[in-house]
Amino acid sequence: MKKHSRRSIIKSGTLAAFSFSPLISNLNKAFGNSTLLRAEDPVEDLELWYQKPAEKWLEALPVGNGKLGGMVFGGPVQERISISEDTLWTGGPYQPAVEVAPETLASIRKLSFEGKFAEAQELVKQLQGKPHRQAAYQTVGEVQLNFSDITETSDYRRSLNLQNGVAGVQFTANGTFYKHKTFASYPDHVIVTRITAGKPIHLTITCTSLHPDKKLTIAGNNTLIMDGKNGDLVVEGDGTIPAALTWQCRVLVQIRGGVQTAVDNGIQVIGADEVLILTTAATSYVRYNDVSGKPDQLCAAVIKKCIAKSYDILFEAHLKDYQPLFNKVKLKLTNLAPSNLPTTERIKNFATGNDPSLAALYFQYGRYLLLTSSRPGSQPANLQGRWNDSLSASWGGKYTVNINTEMNYWPAQKTNLASCELPLLELVKDLAITGQITAQKTYHARGWVCHHNTDLWRSTAPIDSAFFGQWPTGGAWLCNHLYQHYLYSGDTAYLQELYPLMKGSARFFFDTLVQEPKHGWYVTSPSMSPENGRAKGVSNSPGPTMDMQILRELFTHCATAAAVLKKDADFQKACNDMVFKLAPDQIGKGGQLQEWLDDVDMESDKYEHRHMSPLYGLFPGYEITSDRTALFAAAHKLTEMRGFFGEGMGWALAWRLNLWARLQDAGNCWKLVNSLISTKTEQNLFDKPHIQLDGNFGGTSGITEMLLQSHAGAVHLLPALPEKWSEGALSGLCAQGGFEITGLEWKNSRITTLKIRSTLGGNLRLQVPNEIAVPALSPIKPAGGVNPNPLFAPIKMPEALIAPGSPIQKLELKKTWMYDLSTQKGQVYEIKFV
Repeated sequence: MKKHSRRSIIKSGTLAAFSFSPLISNLNKAFGNSTLLRAEDPVEDLELWYQKPAEKWLEALPVGNGKLGGMVFGGPVQERISISEDTLWTGGPYQPAVEVAPETLASIRKLSFEGKFAEAQELVKQLQGKPHRQAAYQTVGEVQLNFSDITETSDYRRSLNLQNGVAGVQFTANGTFYKHKTFASYPDHVIVTRITAGKPIHLTITCTSLHPDKKLTIAGNNTLIMDGKNGDLVVEGDGTIPAALTWQCRVLVQIRGGVQTAVDNGIQVIGADEVLILTTAATSYVRYNDVSGKPDQLCAAVIKKCIAKSYDILFEAHLKDYQPLFNKVKLKLTNLAPSNLPTTERIKNFATGNDPSLAALYFQYGRYLLLTSSRPGSQPANLQGRWNDSLSASWGGKYTVNINTEMNYWPAQKTNLASCELPLLELVKDLAITGQITAQKTYHARGWVCHHNTDLWRSTAPIDSAFFGQWPTGGAWLCNHLYQHYLYSGDTAYLQELYPLMKGSARFFFDTLVQEPKHGWYVTSPSMSPENGRAKGVSNSPGPTMDMQILRELFTHCATAAAVLKKDADFQKACNDMVFKLAPDQIGKGGQLQEWLDDVDMESDKYEHRHMSPLYGLFPGYEITSDRTALFAAAHKLTEMRGFFGEGMGWALAWRLNLWARLQDAGNCWKLVNSLISTKTEQNLFDKPHIQLDGNFGGTSGITEMLLQSHAGAVHLLPALPEKWSEGALSGLCAQGGFEITGLEWKNSRITTLKIRSTLGGNLRLQVPNEIAVPALSPIKPAGGVNPNPLFAPIKMPEALIAPGSPIQKLELKKTWMYDLSTQKGQVYEIKFV
């Protein structure tokens, strides 16, 4: 994968190259000073902890470095560490796009505009890719540590410390104190486990895997090597994409004191004072079209680089990489001391108790999951982040780009983890290539397209079925998401890199948008509102509201980027013009924001749907803001109509949380935070039901939106603060325009202290819940008009079309004060409040 060079994001994390230094066997160096504990001491409000081992995979605790994921069970008799690697998926390189006759596309559009949506959907089946399913994410296997002399235990404690990324276990057995520590190192590409005890340690280390085609060998008396092949991509009715990857998991065992020997299927340790276990894994994947990598050489190189390093050196390198990123953001939501209860009890009591610190922990856990599942050089975080115990993850563990993949990265910019988003940029670069084939073969169009899913092999064709798959704006949404980094950083070098991807997406829609006959608006067709039916079994519908909102943003971003980069004047004008030719937002007869071109929301198959697609313009988009009062009220109405979806997926609640935050409704935000934590969270804080970590990432984003928003022309502080969080403090959150909150404190829901850094200079517009003290000659002035800072420019768009007699709600928002401050690059401003 091409190395990314953008200074503004790489400075916070780089991928160390594999080293081919000579093997140095020095067991004394491997352990160093075993008393290094200062950075491992528990930090209670940043720690998950438990009083018993994990009984199942969803109770284990995650560690990761982007490429590798480990789930630590914490068993005292048998410790299990489930291993995942980011490029181990089924199948091999393939191109599923099919040839579609122009006449077929014309017939689909004609039938759709005639209202014959079901007949059109039958023809849409001809656009489905072959195969009509995509590859699945696969597990590597497990490293197992079997202790031969441990029976009954006491004083058991299992933990995950977010401050240092260490999963720990400690207990007493037969009067002896045992301690396990596991972390995943990004600089050294290994999962590190250290075992210490108050008496000599006896254990056997082995590897297992669910893969049928695997082989375990033992090199010398200290290395386990498990080699295997990935699984085929088998699709009923569409044949098989043969397995094309080889993989290896390599485990190095080092001891201090005692003896280690090779035994059947493992390495036996007898009488050791300490045991150090280093695990790495790799596949032959190089790129979506290249599987020529050498996993044995990659794994051997990693171990060669690490073998001479002491535990202290490995741990210090991990901390120097991990902590500057994680520690950027601090959040405290109460003046109460953190609970001393185990995490399971805190989750159980959250709905009825008073534990705001658990919400802060949940927020930070989402940041932790992003930091450990997505780093420069890795694949993007998929539906399961980086963790998997199956040969076929739920929903394939794919990149579902009609909400889930984007939700994974909602926290990246605003919670100060911009470098973690780089893998997503690299994925879109690939899609812009593979998507050209789909655009040409299926649509006879220029540019590139991606539908609602992609995978390791960068498939871009419609899949699954005509009902679910025929949605062509997935690539455009990804471009809009990536553009946020420019709005937060002002980095024109990054914009230069992103611009061709955006332009390619826009060119596809210039070639495929068609005019609907009633108003002459330009719309997408064939398309749908993601996963929702306008009638039972029928999703096909031209120009759904979500598509129009996404494309207004895309064309606006393209025009702005072209202007900033001083290029493509004709393209810039065409984009600006197209914004006003697209179908506008419409407000229906129920006062709701319409989902489709025609007003059928009340009669649709499921208006209480898990997807909130027509509200894209409210969040994560930014065309629906409180100053557009009728549209804002219509968005409020539709959000109400969709319900809380308490029986649904965690990510569905998380999206609603972000929407209610944008609607500045603290009460509903609190209900959703409460529901997410108390009903949609596993014991290890993973989202449920089923493992889909987008719910975690979306929850972190939603809590951020309750505390800080910057999409609507101003840095709005505490826009949806619930009474439960009336006192608190934070630092490190980021806003558009290059602003970082370096210190914010509030009491009785009023800001008492504010410090903010300007990384770019320019106008800072603040929107706050209580008045700022503005003495004579102060540079802070009451704000009016449009914010002159171009990074806060609103979407220019046609007025919403309102159905006759539509009952528009009148919303009462809490009073706020607005101020402007001209800032200088690099300066920190402390602002006093009345």
